[in-house]
Amino acid sequence: MSERTRRTFLKTSVAATAVASVWDAGGVACADALTREQRDKLTPAQVIELMKQGNQRFLRGERTTHDYLAQQKASARGQYPAAVVLSCIDSRAPAETIMDLGIGDVFNARVAGNVSNDDILGSMEFACKVAGAKVVLVMGHTACGAVKGAIDGVVLGNLTGLLAKIKAAVVTTAYQGERSAKNYSFVDAVARTNVELTMADIRKRSPVLADLQAQGAIGIAGAMYDLETGVVAFFA
Repeated sequence: MSERTRRTFLKTSVAATAVASVWDAGGVACADALTREQRDKLTPAQVIELMKQGNQRFLRGERTTHDYLAQQKASARGQYPAAVVLSCIDSRAPAETIMDLGIGDVFNARVAGNVSNDDILGSMEFACKVAGAKVVLVMGHTACGAVKGAIDGVVLGNLTGLLAKIKAAVVTTAYQGERSAKNYSFVDAVARTNVELTMADIRKRSPVLADLQAQGAIGIAGAMYDLETGVVAFFA
């Protein structure tokens, strides 16, 4: 079996041994896109572990050689993503690249400051309740421009209302030191708080997702991506 035909979520490794039993063919399933059966056998914890492994491959420069054309063709008539990722629009933080994912692996919702709103919540409900995704991941990143704007109180058209959603994170972040957008340590602390508040907002404003999590059908997790190191740090 060639390396290019191994999909990220189906690749065997030492770290993946614990979840190999959920796959067919003696623990090794080869496909160009996740099937419903393969995705449904994964637990939320296993999906998160596989995303962590993907980031480790990215850091080592050992990313899977993706056959995107094969993935496109395999997923054209149906999609069975394992997660939905809410992340910032920052061009330096593409979730699928930094976690070594391919076409059909995850749903993507991107908005400045990775904030939630009714449309994003509805999209997440579709992804999990209807399409069967196992994880909701809210991913912020270091040196976030939206967070800096919220700290500085930037006023600019429709951006004003978006940044207002981050204000609570600015106010509630416990930090000893300079609380300004010029202090990147403070910016990153606010970005982390913003992820945590977004996770809480998802649970509060979406009974659908909260119920799925209570049943163990999905996991709701947070992460911070470090632009300097390339590390994705996951947290509950």
